[in-house]
Amino acid sequence: MASEREDFNGSGPLHLTDIDWTNVEHQRIIAASLVQSVYILELDRHENREGEQALAPPWWEFFHFKLHSMLVDDVDLSIFGAIFELDLQSPECSLSTSEMPHYVIAFRGTLTTGAAFARDVLLDIDVVRNGLHQSSRFEIAVQAVQNLVAAFGHSNIWLAGHSLGAAMALLAGKNMAKKGVFIETFLFNPPYFSAPIERIQDKKVKHGIRFAGSLVTAGLAFTMKTNEKINGNEQNSNKSEDPFAALSAWLPRLYVNPADHICSEYMGYFEHRRNMEDMGAGLIEKFATKYSMTSLFMTAMGKEPEEPLHLIPSAKLIAHLSPSDDFREAHGIKQWWKSDLNLQVTDHSFK
Repeated sequence: MASEREDFNGSGPLHLTDIDWTNVEHQRIIAASLVQSVYILELDRHENREGEQALAPPWWEFFHFKLHSMLVDDVDLSIFGAIFELDLQSPECSLSTSEMPHYVIAFRGTLTTGAAFARDVLLDIDVVRNGLHQSSRFEIAVQAVQNLVAAFGHSNIWLAGHSLGAAMALLAGKNMAKKGVFIETFLFNPPYFSAPIERIQDKKVKHGIRFAGSLVTAGLAFTMKTNEKINGNEQNSNKSEDPFAALSAWLPRLYVNPADHICSEYMGYFEHRRNMEDMGAGLIEKFATKYSMTSLFMTAMGKEPEEPLHLIPSAKLIAHLSPSDDFREAHGIKQWWKSDLNLQVTDHSFK
């Protein structure tokens, strides 16, 4: 039986009847709604809801989109993503602007019910161990992004995802950004797995822990790089550009809730970087930001380190500061298509 959350008429953003594509609130609501539609596409498939019984179509048709194609996992055949095409023939889309996306690629997060649950949990584990890029689901996702950009360019394409889907969109966006292709990206509750420092209430203690972590990380990374140069086996000696710096011009939108421990560490991550710059330790933090303790450990063991998913140089961080009743609400996608939210918006750029 369908829940009210799946029914667009019951829980969708019916208030957005007049779309202003230059309005960042409208952009957020539309991107979140399209992500929600991917969740419901898979639930429709699982419940055998077709035709008039299908609940997913209103979530994109209300905003004048058409379903271009679905992205299907090759392991369990679940729908994990979709490409939506804006109906430019619609009277409501007659005035084209640079902010109007012609295509949106959206990825859902973990489903806690249905046949997709087991596969989603395994991919959640991949996110934790920084191995999502090795999954066949990600290969399907990044190929779809590359094909769409090759066919239509990137200026009118959006990427969007929630939770596990946000990790997928972030990884795909980073992949394209390293090639100089910067896609407008909406990341709702993107995972950041680390020690839960952000949950510490005492700001001085919190800052002290982060400061010590930066010193240790920067010191280990500097020592390791120095040894590589001395031994003549520096891995990146033939690369003319720092891949981390190459991402600096890409500014994905990160939507986080401080009550959601899965994504709240992003707030501390960027705040700490700014604090380090303010106290004159910006160079240390810039060096430490490029690495994680896990990647340094792998390098020390003689293994090829994996680039941490969550480490990005620049972002537009949007924090939802209104109180949440519980974790489910704080981590849910539904909060992001509401209007009049108490949002704190901060731009963070790597220089």
